[in-house]
Amino acid sequence: MRTVVHVSDLHFGRTRPELLAPLLNSIEAAAPDLVAVSGDLTQRARAGQFAAAGRFLAALPKPVLVVPGNHDVPLDAVWTRLFRPWRRYRRRIEQELEPCFRDDEIVVAGINTVTPFAWQRGWITRRAAARACAAFAGAGRRTRIVVTHHPFVHAPDQAHKALMRGSARSLRALAECGADIFLSGHLHSWRADLHRPLVSDLGPVLLIQAGTGLSTRLRGESNDYNVLRIEPGAVTIRRFAADEAASGFRCIAEKRFVREERGWRAWP
Repeated sequence: MRTVVHVSDLHFGRTRPELLAPLLNSIEAAAPDLVAVSGDLTQRARAGQFAAAGRFLAALPKPVLVVPGNHDVPLDAVWTRLFRPWRRYRRRIEQELEPCFRDDEIVVAGINTVTPFAWQRGWITRRAAARACAAFAGAGRRTRIVVTHHPFVHAPDQAHKALMRGSARSLRALAECGADIFLSGHLHSWRADLHRPLVSDLGPVLLIQAGTGLSTRLRGESNDYNVLRIEPGAVTIRRFAADEAASGFRCIAEKRFVREERGWRAWP
């Protein structure tokens, strides 16, 4: 069994500082084999915000896999956003924008869905999907996980928001090359649902969103993060949310899915 912690949308520069220690303590207590961070580490991609995010990442249990979010490129510094969008991110966070992780039970491929030219919406290219598929090559019976900032599919109550460009095409391509689980953030709302890509011979994939781990930018939900317990042929997702006193995080929801020959199904 593998334990993957999924945290997103930290937004250093607009955080709840009283939650910092409780979040780190709760994640450490989960004893993760991997911590996946799905973007928006900063609020405005400023040097001090990246420094604070870097300190947080350094305090997390290792290994940590991080992909950028749209807030991690400068919005108000247009020249930097267009010509050197990743300078501060690479200096303080990670050189690799699309990192991968592999062990005996899981393969995790990070995809950068941020484009400086469509700052909010995002974009996933054919090449990015192909790189993730290459990372899954030879994975055998390992569980294959994709980590992006932008979700591939929006929940019905978010249908008015524009999906990232290339989402449907890339979701099909990734499902065809064996991707099982898709982790994302961006919308500051929690979700763990099945979705069938628009290909008739493929079963459902599992879409998991985390809300915001630390930000004050709450949208009717609590600060939260996910813990995935991954076994051969099954995964349990637990949502941990901050309590009202901001003294800790507790499990407030749990879903379990089993993987059969034709994809995932909810259990029971």
